[in-house]
Amino acid sequence: DEFISSPPRKTVRFGGTLTDILLKYEKGETTDFELLKHQLSDPDIKDAQIINWLHEFRASVAYLTKELEQLVSILLKLPWLRRSREVVEEYLGFLGNLVSAQTVHLRPCLRMIVSQFVPPRITIREDDVDISDSDDDDENLSENFNTCHRALQTVARYVPSTPQFLMPILVENFPFINKSERTLECYVHNLLRVTVYLPTLRLQILELILEKLLKLDVSTPQQDIEDAEETANNSDSEEKSTEEGLFDMEEDEERKGNKVVSSSSERMAHPLAERLDILMTILFSYIKDVCHVDGKLDINNTKDLYRDLVSVFDKLILPTHASCHVQYFMFYICSFKLGLAEAFLDHLWKKLHDPNNPSVIRQTAGSYIGSFLARAKFIPVVTVKACLDLLVNWMHKYIDNQDTGANAYCDVALHGPFYSTCQAVFYTLIFRHKQLLDGNLRKGLSYLQSLNFERIVMCQLNPLKICIPSVVNLFAAITRKYQLVFCYTIIERNNRQFIPVVRSGTGGDLVQTCTNPLDSFFPFDPYMLKRSKKTIDPFYQFWEELSAEDLENLKKPIKRGTSEDEDDDFLKGETPQNDGVVGIAPNSYESNTRSPVSSIGSPPDCYVPYPQ
Repeated sequence: DEFISSPPRKTVRFGGTLTDILLKYEKGETTDFELLKHQLSDPDIKDAQIINWLHEFRASVAYLTKELEQLVSILLKLPWLRRSREVVEEYLGFLGNLVSAQTVHLRPCLRMIVSQFVPPRITIREDDVDISDSDDDDENLSENFNTCHRALQTVARYVPSTPQFLMPILVENFPFINKSERTLECYVHNLLRVTVYLPTLRLQILELILEKLLKLDVSTPQQDIEDAEETANNSDSEEKSTEEGLFDMEEDEERKGNKVVSSSSERMAHPLAERLDILMTILFSYIKDVCHVDGKLDINNTKDLYRDLVSVFDKLILPTHASCHVQYFMFYICSFKLGLAEAFLDHLWKKLHDPNNPSVIRQTAGSYIGSFLARAKFIPVVTVKACLDLLVNWMHKYIDNQDTGANAYCDVALHGPFYSTCQAVFYTLIFRHKQLLDGNLRKGLSYLQSLNFERIVMCQLNPLKICIPSVVNLFAAITRKYQLVFCYTIIERNNRQFIPVVRSGTGGDLVQTCTNPLDSFFPFDPYMLKRSKKTIDPFYQFWEELSAEDLENLKKPIKRGTSEDEDDDFLKGETPQNDGVVGIAPNSYESNTRSPVSSIGSPPDCYVPYPQ
């Protein structure tokens, strides 16, 4: 304040006072005006000159109307950020005066500030050829970002409508996903900082960021990530020498400021997965910081953020098929308090059982419920039981309504949400049966028997025919072990009713069957991004290998389509085998359960069931 009120230092300059120059320009005398523009555009302009001009401009903002937007544009291009503290303070004062007196310049001011949210590009030229074009990694970057946020707060203080003008600019300036990791990292970090002092924009900013993350996520399927990692590991083991290792260590020194710490072992081999990993790490840190004050959970902050995240989840995540990682922001925030996890399950349940929702949304909600109950360590058995009761009761009511009517036959198009709910219950039982039976075996068995799985499995809608084979086999093994229901007769009957489809291709005839007619997936399958998985792993239930006894139980139904009954000899040798399910977690990305490309959206093309 002392500096702003003190008189400016005298400097060498040309022309009269700023007011004189502007008045002359209005009368058509442009010589001094052009000289002024030239002086302001000089790349070698000194700090003292900038301060002197800005001080005059602050006193003359009334003259800076729309007709002088070219002059204002030159002022907004002044290199003020990397100057002395005096220049920065004077410039912030000028911005405040300008937008309060001439709101017509609000958008250009906001564009100028937002353009500084990414590191500047440094171009090195040799013989008129660009030989280097990279991020400027100067150590003052963090301080520059702080100054930008001060500038934005200054503008917002003078113009209350700033948020509505700012949001389209934030969208328009979002870097393309193929830009450098550092550029994306800085921009997302700065967007999240904006939500702290402009809370009315938080929902829109979260939606923008998660939309971009989702594009990255669906562009990097798990199989591509695995292949890239395998290729990188193979090349490392074959080619890496001690000398190369030293260079790698130099390259991968920990980055400072607000960069995400990176080392060679933490880098993802897939370039888009690497970007996604960095951005997910930032998002998780943001969620933690917003929800915790002085290291303690602030329940009001957490509830507010939860509502915003659920809103984005409904709009973007739920309608997106087979995203792998982005949905974990819900998993993470729910880990803070059981009430949030229960609220999320209740929200998904409402989506699932509401017949007014599209079938595909209801099915996806079922997939989320099953995967969440199975994988979230922080959900206690009592909550699992409450959810199973809810789901199973709904399934029994559904069977009551459908099992004797005109639609009482196996059809995904008619009964998709029912099959999705069955798969969610089976999947949850596979992961949680030991906990459900732990402590008091008699009481646990009595509870499982009360769910009456036999009626569900035996009903005309035949869920075992539609659910993913690996889930069906593991469910059959567990229910047989505890004598809850015997599924194998139905599994074998279903297998005999699958007629393989012979397709002619370049490599000869190809036998195909659809093993995933629901086209379902498990949204909380294992998280693969190396840095951000450290946040998720403590709360995550990994698949435990089956015991020898369970494996024995599984061996019998593995060879699907074989039976002592020889009535269907013509299918011999053609029915696909399902040998890959022993001792592995039911996973939507296994080769034996992945829906073939040809079958997506058209399950009836993949198999022809016999009339029942």
